[in-house]
Amino acid sequence: MMSLIGTWILVCIVISSSTLNVAESSVDSHPNIILMNMDDLGWGDLGITGHPARETPNLDKMASTGLLHTEFYAAAAICSPSRASLLTGRLPLRNGFYQNTYPGRNAYTPQEIVGGISDAELLIPELMQRAGYRTKIIGKWHLGHQEKYLPLNHGFDEWLGAPNCHFKYNVTWRKGPNIPIYRDKEMIGRYYENFEIDIAKGFSSYTEMLVDEAVAYIKRNSSQPYFLYWAPDSTHAPSYSSSDFSGKSVRDSYYGDAVMELDDGIGRILSAVKSTSKTTLVIFTSDNGAALVSKDIAGSNGPLLCGKQTTFEGGFRVPTISWWSNGGPRGVSHEAASHMDLLPTFAELVGVGLPDHLVLDGVSILPILQHNQPGSPKPIFFYRGNLLYALRFQQHKAHFYTWTTPDEELEKGIDFCPGVYMKNITTTYIKKQVPPVLFNLGRDPGEKYPLRWKSQEYKDAMDTIEHIVEEHRNSMEPGVPQLEICDEAVMNWSPRGCERLSACIPPPPSSPYKCFWPH
Repeated sequence: MMSLIGTWILVCIVISSSTLNVAESSVDSHPNIILMNMDDLGWGDLGITGHPARETPNLDKMASTGLLHTEFYAAAAICSPSRASLLTGRLPLRNGFYQNTYPGRNAYTPQEIVGGISDAELLIPELMQRAGYRTKIIGKWHLGHQEKYLPLNHGFDEWLGAPNCHFKYNVTWRKGPNIPIYRDKEMIGRYYENFEIDIAKGFSSYTEMLVDEAVAYIKRNSSQPYFLYWAPDSTHAPSYSSSDFSGKSVRDSYYGDAVMELDDGIGRILSAVKSTSKTTLVIFTSDNGAALVSKDIAGSNGPLLCGKQTTFEGGFRVPTISWWSNGGPRGVSHEAASHMDLLPTFAELVGVGLPDHLVLDGVSILPILQHNQPGSPKPIFFYRGNLLYALRFQQHKAHFYTWTTPDEELEKGIDFCPGVYMKNITTTYIKKQVPPVLFNLGRDPGEKYPLRWKSQEYKDAMDTIEHIVEEHRNSMEPGVPQLEICDEAVMNWSPRGCERLSACIPPPPSSPYKCFWPH
């Protein structure tokens, strides 16, 4: 058993800097890297993954001329923890993007949250800077909105985008200032006020601006390698698109229009990449599965069970494509991998060492990206908040806990698994499964048919999985939880630059309280 565990033990041990040093033996030892992270885009939203609308021709072409990763996972089924893990290579429980007040429940960074990404965390852009890269983020940050948490204090040289979701404030129950848009260290306006979003019409030209910014950045950076993190948010509710795409999708939804515009923008970005001579690696992915709470106007997770917020496949498995501007492997990778693998992968790719003390939850998948060469199997962990709900190893996935939506939320019309009922599986409370519920995802990616617990397949798989869980728990050192305390005084009342715009708003007195997390 220990020999099997040894094949993936790097998931939770200290990685030495010498492990990831690579010889800089060619002009491609410092390729440009573009990481595209969509918002609530589902596994089944692309034509290449089976959506009948087939309105993603650029992404479908990207997949057909690159690698389509069918078994790629986020580290959380909700935005902020997922994005923190993407950029740190560490589980939310380890990097602090969780809360302990309500065990087993998700948390994120609304603008009343006090916490954010810790200075102790090493982020991909900081790593890239050490290798001589220029770094830029375009779009949504969501790792804390107080100044000390913002991107330019965590490895990015440039930023155009917003620190939080584009919710509209001072309407119904959501009180406070509208979210600012930043150009580098200063705000240049706010959603709805200076940057229009017409919720009723599903209209905004914001995505167009983000695409233009990316294309211009690519074209002006021909001499120094760059890392570009492109994170649009138009597929997060309320969805929006510009006039060229409004009402065009056969999906007959603002979400469908937004997907079409993103696909068109990605086509423009890839064209800009191809117009330069520098080798560029582009990774396309999503922060979590589709938010099925929006029901018929939501995205699609295809055959996968449930969606955002849950630890079923529809919440964690995300559409992912890797593509090289100079060719690279073509085809499909069925290797189970995760967002957390990207930091060590990029480190190996550019030949930069990692600190001796750094504990990662990801491993380099560079052989897959460069040659579609399978690596050793490794586990995928499914946390909801501070609780390990499930674990996948090879084709088997064990659920130790299950939960979809609490009854009190269902009464309000909120449902993270609409139209689906599976007795003892899609539970409306945190149910400890004894014995654990086990699925074979190779035969049953939709998690519909639990294996009989008396079968030999069940016993063999659970022997391995239980040993992995024990090793994982013994090695886990949780970070300081960042998502427990809220305070209206820390909202985006007066960000830097507000004076120039006459947009400063006096904050209320500080009154910290424990945040409430319903699901």
